[in-house]
Amino acid sequence: MFFTTLSKASLAVLVASMILVLTQKAEAHSYADCIDWRFKDPKNPSWSDKNGACFGFARRFPLKSKPFAKLDSDDPNRHYQQSHKNPDPNHSLACSDGKQGEEPGADETMGKPISAAYTGVDKRGRKVGVQTVSKPGGQLCIRWPAKNHAVKDEKNQPVTIALSEVNPTKDPTQLQFLSNIVTNLNYKNCSDTNLNTDIWPCGGCFTLPTTLKPGNFVMQWRWKLNSDEWYTSCADIDVQAK
Repeated sequence: MFFTTLSKASLAVLVASMILVLTQKAEAHSYADCIDWRFKDPKNPSWSDKNGACFGFARRFPLKSKPFAKLDSDDPNRHYQQSHKNPDPNHSLACSDGKQGEEPGADETMGKPISAAYTGVDKRGRKVGVQTVSKPGGQLCIRWPAKNHAVKDEKNQPVTIALSEVNPTKDPTQLQFLSNIVTNLNYKNCSDTNLNTDIWPCGGCFTLPTTLKPGNFVMQWRWKLNSDEWYTSCADIDVQAK
């Protein structure tokens, strides 16, 4: 009876609004947007595009694609949720291969050579971002979108940052990453919170160990949303001699 009183135009607007709400909720999953974020003014750090720039990315990260925070609805989606089986997320695939997981994400497997994941274009023809370059004891700032999970009533689950051994020939297992966590970052460290909570830019900075030898290291960004929901992003860091 209710729908018969609505005009076709009003009904279309109502349906579109309902789809938008459901889509926003379903796509509220985060990922590492930038691995080497640099502030224009370090004394007044902001994670927004107008106040900084990215100098290093996750593997095969598309440039000039959808606006910040919208790659969770890309094709394929950027976020990767690890499998709940095998027998639990701590044993799941550490870096997305684009096929496995509760929500398979973009392909973040190791390039052969490593530089291959940071040159050329992705499968959709979009230029990909460059590899992160740093040094022992260097600072890296990583950025991610809040995706509605940095608000007060959400539990603040930390982001863990882990590293591989130097010059690995394949990606570490999840258990290997867990044995070498270098820092935990505050997921709710966001700026520009006057915006929609879905697109708050957030991030955290940490210092690479001073004991790192020159070479390539795989870095994993990992965030827990619910008890069995783990999201990861993987990148390679070229650590050069001081």
